[in-house]
Amino acid sequence: MHPLIRRTRTRRAASAAVAAAALLVTAACSSDSGGDGGGSGTDADTLVAYTGQAGDYQANFNPYSPTTIEGPGTIFEPLFYFNQARDQEPVPRLGTEFSWNDTGTELSITVREGVQWSDGEPFTAHDVVFTLEMITEHPAMNGTGYSGTAEAIDDTHLVVRFDEPAYMDGPQVLGRIWIVPEHIWGEMSDPATDTVQEPVGTGPFVLDEFKPAAFTLAANPDYWDGEPELKKVRFVALSGNQAGADALKAGTVDWQTGPVPDIHNVEKNYPGYRAITVPLNQIALLSCSSAELGCTGPQTDPAVRQAIYYAMDREQINSLAFENTASEISPGFALPGRDSAVISQNLENPTAPMTADAARSARLLEDAGWTKGGDGIYEKDGERLSLTVSVVTGWTDYITAVDVIGQQLKAAGIEIIPQQTSWNEWSDSRGMGNYQLLIDSLYQGPAPDPFYLYSYFFSTATTAEVGESANPNFARFSDPEVDAALEALKQTDPQDTAARQEHFDLIQTRIEQNMPYIPVLTGGTTSEYHAEKFSGWPTTDDLYAFPAVWARPDHSQIFINLKPAGE
Repeated sequence: MHPLIRRTRTRRAASAAVAAAALLVTAACSSDSGGDGGGSGTDADTLVAYTGQAGDYQANFNPYSPTTIEGPGTIFEPLFYFNQARDQEPVPRLGTEFSWNDTGTELSITVREGVQWSDGEPFTAHDVVFTLEMITEHPAMNGTGYSGTAEAIDDTHLVVRFDEPAYMDGPQVLGRIWIVPEHIWGEMSDPATDTVQEPVGTGPFVLDEFKPAAFTLAANPDYWDGEPELKKVRFVALSGNQAGADALKAGTVDWQTGPVPDIHNVEKNYPGYRAITVPLNQIALLSCSSAELGCTGPQTDPAVRQAIYYAMDREQINSLAFENTASEISPGFALPGRDSAVISQNLENPTAPMTADAARSARLLEDAGWTKGGDGIYEKDGERLSLTVSVVTGWTDYITAVDVIGQQLKAAGIEIIPQQTSWNEWSDSRGMGNYQLLIDSLYQGPAPDPFYLYSYFFSTATTAEVGESANPNFARFSDPEVDAALEALKQTDPQDTAARQEHFDLIQTRIEQNMPYIPVLTGGTTSEYHAEKFSGWPTTDDLYAFPAVWARPDHSQIFINLKPAGE
């Protein structure tokens, strides 16, 4: 029976599995931060983590907020934990069992008994129902497009009903919705926007201390699976990639995800540390693409987006910005390798060209009415083809990528003006649509299936007009044909590969034609970790979690597996 519809039974959370990267954190695989944090985890059971937060932290632990700094997985748990990088059974967290009815319209869930919120109140199935109803009532919180109706049968059982077969909603409901306490969140005036500064959850960690330059989580002594052996996690802010590399050299950071000089020789250059690289998230130039939804600028022209796509020399970008750790990307955004079987044969390019096609780029622009001005930059109706691209201060590999892309596009008659901003400003602009282009990566879903990425980033249900918060379809892409294909995929048994493929074909070809997210490369996400201080890290042979410090709830699965050296 397919893993999405089989019934699962209780196992310790320390067994293998992983879930999608956190809904609200798409920080680049190179994320870095500004600020004057830092500091060393001198205690043997404290892990110092560098996530890439740019600038001082602003206390917000609302797991449904685009500007949350922490919470999913560590403080607020999902029902189950799904492995997005490996095809493995989901690991029980707050849930213990689930099953579908024969028609795929009812999902029955059993939740764990004896679990307490960190304030001592009991957790029940009613909290799950409350959470599902809350995100239904507040569309900005509903990043998974959930559309079911939940009913608690008793304190440990609930049923989620759908109007149509909804097999693909299973991992969304089970693995990508963070369960919150009804007795607290029911009193919030607007849970979609309220900041949470004193979070109460069921997770393996609780908030211990907050300061703008660093904050600390402490092991939850009453965690249902036992207090973690990792006693504290301290998240610090640094000034950029170089500061991260310096911290690794000094041994003052235990885990970071991002580039370091000579990344292929980490064990030699940083004694006691190891590195792991996993290709998963797709790097793209996000465009505010829809004039109908309020976007303005040349990037609203599909021909401009296509011209940028063909003008890029991806081999050069990979070499100069990513130390050749990135790999090919499909313009249909199925993942090469993992999703090769479903990459559409109808695509013009199954994978994006690795070298520039200047003639194709020019032809696209000129056919759309753009002509070259005296300065070599195309123009149309008095408007120069000049675009700003937003990048977070300190993300040096992404900054380098933007600089390299800018040089390549200038030769093609397109001007790119980089704008470095703090992560907070960048994230706000991304959510509200106040940008032309920005560099980011698209994350995967709770299970290894491209449906989830499509449902997040290409569904009308997950976008909004400019000035309103989109979550996470930041490009403002809206296509009724894609929406219909997504709905059909939700209702199709995952084992019926032939029936699914026609919908994948439509989605991928429409994406390639419209290109609201301009494909760059599949990012090789590299983490450096302190192997001498802690054991239990994921490896290529045992990839039980996606090993990125900013990936949520993946990082929480790693935290509960780590042990201080010698234990």
